[in-house]
Amino acid sequence: MEKPAIPATPARQAPLFSDIDDVARRLAETGYLADTATTTAVFLADRLGKPLLVEGPAGVGKTELARAVAAATGSGLVRLQCYEGVDEARALYEWNHAKQILRIQSGNTAGPGGDWDATKMDVFSEEFLLSRPLLTAIRRTDPTVLLIDETDKADIEIEGLLLEVLSDFAVTVPELGTITATRTPFTLLTSNATRELSEALKRRCLFLHIDFPDPDLERRILLSRVPELPEHLAAELVRIIGVLRGMQLKKLPSVAETIDWGRTILALGMDTIDDATVAATLGVVLKHQSDQVRASGELRLN
Repeated sequence: MEKPAIPATPARQAPLFSDIDDVARRLAETGYLADTATTTAVFLADRLGKPLLVEGPAGVGKTELARAVAAATGSGLVRLQCYEGVDEARALYEWNHAKQILRIQSGNTAGPGGDWDATKMDVFSEEFLLSRPLLTAIRRTDPTVLLIDETDKADIEIEGLLLEVLSDFAVTVPELGTITATRTPFTLLTSNATRELSEALKRRCLFLHIDFPDPDLERRILLSRVPELPEHLAAELVRIIGVLRGMQLKKLPSVAETIDWGRTILALGMDTIDDATVAATLGVVLKHQSDQVRASGELRLN
């Protein structure tokens, strides 16, 4: 016997941010310095209740934006890490089959005389349901940020599941009924654009492209994360990073690697950055030997 749907109506909830300036200020308090396009997109996603699709190269702060929104709003962060082969059982829910078998074998199931309908009702109950990130986010009653990370790495088939979930934040578990979010999570999807996402999925979302920050913003980000670093060293590191990003490299240096480079220079106690220092520490920002060889040649470090 199928259980009736679980009645739930999404609640009208107060917005997380009062205006765009509030977004910028509160994100900055977490250490995330955002430009106007980013703060506007976050504000609109919150105010309109729509998922935000953030696209851009690896290492520009897409995932960190979700963490910053969660920290700024005191929300719980639920993350679905996408990869090739991720399926409904890993993204939404699955049944604890081992526990179900043990319950059946033990004979400790509901109903007299081993009645199968009663047994089925027992082993397909909440006790045996394993919530995965999407269902977990839907069922949370506290403020939640749902991060669907690297969506482009998942097989295209998973987009159908995302469309269903993101359309009304409801999930149907045949044995339990329909579970609807009582509080819509702030949802952020990221993509490195390794493949085109479907137009249907894009229509569900607001879109934001984040590129590498301009030199002034990157310098401020670096100084906010490594405040002990002298400003002239921060400016020089950002200048060199900009030169490296202009090269034909396998992997361009990310903002996180800029920060790591700043911490490296600070740890070495350097007060200037010369060619020898750059050559000795290139491995902090370039992780492919061919990239290091190319950069050393173009920077004339040899």
